[in-house]
Amino acid sequence: MTAQQIKFIKDSLQAAVSAGAAFHMNPSVILAQAAFESGWGTSRLATESNNFFGLTAYGCSNEYWHGGKTKVKTDSYSLDFRRYDTRANSFLDFARLIRSSYRMAWQCSNDPEAYVREIAYSPYISELNGDDRESYRRSLIQIERTVQALVALVGG
Repeated sequence: MTAQQIKFIKDSLQAAVSAGAAFHMNPSVILAQAAFESGWGTSRLATESNNFFGLTAYGCSNEYWHGGKTKVKTDSYSLDFRRYDTRANSFLDFARLIRSSYRMAWQCSNDPEAYVREIAYSPYISELNGDDRESYRRSLIQIERTVQALVALVGG
């Protein structure tokens, strides 16, 4: 466990618990996915745009995402990602998305291994962008176990 991982859990635990309560999801899988997608809160999207899940800026604005965008350019593509006013809104919007668009994963979020398997083999992952579903699944389940240990450590 690193200092950054502990800081991430301390900074994000309440947002995950609130999002979990609002959308009937296990906060542990929400935290694990945020840790994975944001590099434990160190990614540019997380630090500059409060986007802890790499959510693109497609779709209509909603209660949690008010339409703000951040453009990310690489050598091969340019994409707009969602920019949130708070960490909490990023977590709430993610849980809303999982409940509304990835119902199979949402329904089994209290079983982290089943959730991770469902999300890894869903359209959430884009193999067209070079994602490896099985590697994602293995990494996410390992991170979820680390998250559980960290939550126990910080007194969640």
